[in-house]
Parts: sequence; structure tokens; C-alpha cells
Amino acid sequence: MPDRPRASPPLPAPEALPEGFDDTAWLDVIHKMDEVYSQLVADEVALEEKNAQLEQSQQFIFSLLSAMSDVLVACDAGGGIEQTNRALAELTGRDEAALRGSAIDALMADEASSTRIRRVLGTPALQRDGTVIEVDLRDAAGQPVPVDFNCTPRFDAAGRRVGLVFVGRPMGELKRAYHQLREAHEALKRTQQQLLHAEKMASLGRLVAGVAHELNNPISFVLGNVHALTRYTERLRQYLDELHAGRPVAELAPLRRRLRIDHLLADLPSLIEGTLEGAQRTADIVHGLKRFSAADRGERGAVRLHEVVEQAIHWVRKGTAPDFVVHWTPGPDCTVQGAAGPLLQVMLNLIQNAWDATSGAGAQPPTLWITGTCDPAGATARLTFRDNGPGIADAHLGRLFDPFFTTKPVGKGTGLGLSISYGIVEQHGGRLLAGNHADGGAEFVVELPVMRPAA
Repeated sequence: MPDRPRASPPLPAPEALPEGFDDTAWLDVIHKMDEVYSQLVADEVALEEKNAQLEQSQQFIFSLLSAMSDVLVACDAGGGIEQTNRALAELTGRDEAALRGSAIDALMADEASSTRIRRVLGTPALQRDGTVIEVDLRDAAGQPVPVDFNCTPRFDAAGRRVGLVFVGRPMGELKRAYHQLREAHEALKRTQQQLLHAEKMASLGRLVAGVAHELNNPISFVLGNVHALTRYTERLRQYLDELHAGRPVAELAPLRRRLRIDHLLADLPSLIEGTLEGAQRTADIVHGLKRFSAADRGERGAVRLHEVVEQAIHWVRKGTAPDFVVHWTPGPDCTVQGAAGPLLQVMLNLIQNAWDATSGAGAQPPTLWITGTCDPAGATARLTFRDNGPGIADAHLGRLFDPFFTTKPVGKGTGLGLSISYGIVEQHGGRLLAGNHADGGAEFVVELPVMRPAA
């Protein structure tokens, strides 16, 4: 604040001075007046600075109240509103000035909410850390809006409760957000089920390719034999028609030679035997598929692990990898408790992944070594799958079993095969491990608990 111009009062004429009051005393009075005036000026400057600070504090508090998305109501002990914020004014459609002085329970949309507010106002020992109540406020359109209010007591300098502070968030937006989150979660679950189904169908496709190749031979054999039996049946019908017509035996001999009846009769046993063998082979394949599909129905029992591995090797080589060289060293025969179908899916995935890695890297020839062992105590069966591919990059080792992680090109893999296999092995009480072999190539280890015989 700029200094104000000051002028010392003129000294009175000597004849006007009281008796005993000389010039020195008068100068002392003037000096004291200057000191008092300077102090008044300093006090005014300090007061204006305090006012400026108070205005800044008020503006800061006002900006905080305006920026709050939650509604705020500060009321006295009787429930009269003393202070509120813009969020409440916008929600109720009433001006902040109009809200001040009104009763807080008048903002409620129903009597139950008003009763809850009055009950809180009448509770003398309200918790200092706040009490949460659910009420319905009436919005600008007259519709109820659910709000969770946190009610906190307000105290004066002497520690006496002088009112309450209500802070709450309208739950409409939160409920909409929860609804959207629930919808997104359901969509994610549907997508996950679709992807799992796609991966299962991919495994099924590899299995079907091997089955189709395997069924081709016995079915072709049976089909050829049936065609031969059809021709033989026609010849026998012609010969029997002539025989039943009463023709002489001498005339039947040339017909017998022309229709090759003796050769036909000699060939029939082997023809029928081959047809039965082909049909039995087809039945065995179908029976095997039914046995391995029992897992889809949640059936569990004793599973011979070596049979599952041999079946997986057979289907992969018959289907998508006819040139795959697989060295299978069974080791001790092990029986585990579980479902053959999921375990077959694990073996199919590991063998197919080994084929993809070795053939894609140009290994000559693509080779896989499978070794079965048991720990000394005989409690754990271990299968080791080692290929001659490029191995697993160090950056990928930690993510190998993550869902949707794949190093294959787009459209060549879903990234779920190893993740599903990991889950299946865990469900059987085992472990699926991955790493690189010291001699090169990737190495996967399946460990499963051995089924103990009943006492």
C-alpha cells in the first residue's frame, strides 16, 4: 500500500502554550502522534493482506466444492442446510442459494429416506469416521436417484457437535458402469468359450485327419470285398437258376466252368474272412475314439499312459505329419487316474507343436524323442518330449503357457493349445514344464501322479 502524505501539525504560537509546556514537550507529543499514525498504517496494510489471504482461501474452498463430483451437504444440528456444492444443485435442479436454509430431509424422494436422515440427525454418538446410509434423492425431474451418503459429525472449537456433513455419490452412474462391466465380462466369457471351442475343434481336426487315413484302408478293403461278393452272388444265382430249371448234368458242366463256380467257392472263405477282419478293424478304431471321448462326459478312471502316447503318435503321423520321425521309449508301464480324452489332447498338442517347430525350421529330418520314466519311489510318471527344432527363445519362456500367446503367424494358431494343456495336467494333479535341452531343441516334461492299486 503506498505511503500516504503526512504533514506535521504547526507549532502553536508561544503565547498559546500552556504554563509549564515548552517547545520540547510539544515536539514529544508530535513524535508520539507520528508513531501512532505509522502503527495504524501498518495495521491497515496487515489487515488488507489477511483479507486477501482469506479471499484466496475462500476461493480455493469454493473451487474444491465446485470441482467435486460427489454431492455435499453441510447442515446444522437440526438438519438445516448451511453449505452445499454445485453437484447437488445440478442433481436437484435448485440453486445453491435456494438450498441453503432448507431442511435436508426435504430433498429426499420418499419417506423412508427422510426417516433415515432424521434418525442420523438424532443419533448423538455418531461415529467420528462416518456412518453410511442409503437414501433416494429427488432429482430435477422428480425421479428418485439412489445415493450412498457418508455422514460425519461436525464439531466447533470447543469440541461440541454443531452439525453433520453428508458426502455421497449418485449410484445411477455406478450401476450403469457395473452393468456395462457385467456385459463386457459376459461377452469376454462367451469369446473365451468360443476360442476354447475353436482350439478343441483344431485338435479334433488333427485327430479326424488321422482317423480318416486310418479308416481308409479297412473300409477300402471291405468295399472291394463286397463288390467281389456281389459278382460272385450273380454267378451263383445264374448257376442255381439253370440247376433248378432241370437241365441235364452234362449241360451244366460247361456253364459251371464258364461261371468259374469252383474258383468262386474256393475264394469265398478268404473273401469273407478279409471282410470280417476289415470290419473288426473299423470297429476297433471307433471303439478307441469312444473310449478317448469319454473325457467330454467327465468320466475318470484308470488310464494307461503309454497307450495314450502311442495313440497320439499314431494319429499325428497318420494325419498331418506323415514324415515325422518319432522315437518312443516307453519305460516302465504307468497307470494314472484321470480321463483319457484330455490327456490325449495334451499329447496331441505337444507332438503337433514339435512337428510345427521342427518342420517350420527346416530340420532334416524333423525328429521327436519321447521318453517315459518313473521316479524311484514310483509315485510320479514322467514323459519327456524333446525335438530337434530351434528351441524356445528366452523372452518367450515366461509366457509360454499364457492364454493367447503364440509365436505362430496370424491364422496359424490361437495361442490356447499349451494353456489348455497346462490346465489339463494341473487338473490331473501333475505339472507341465518347458525349457531348452542342453543339446538343442525344445523340451517339455509332463509329470503325473501314478495310480496306486487298491489295498
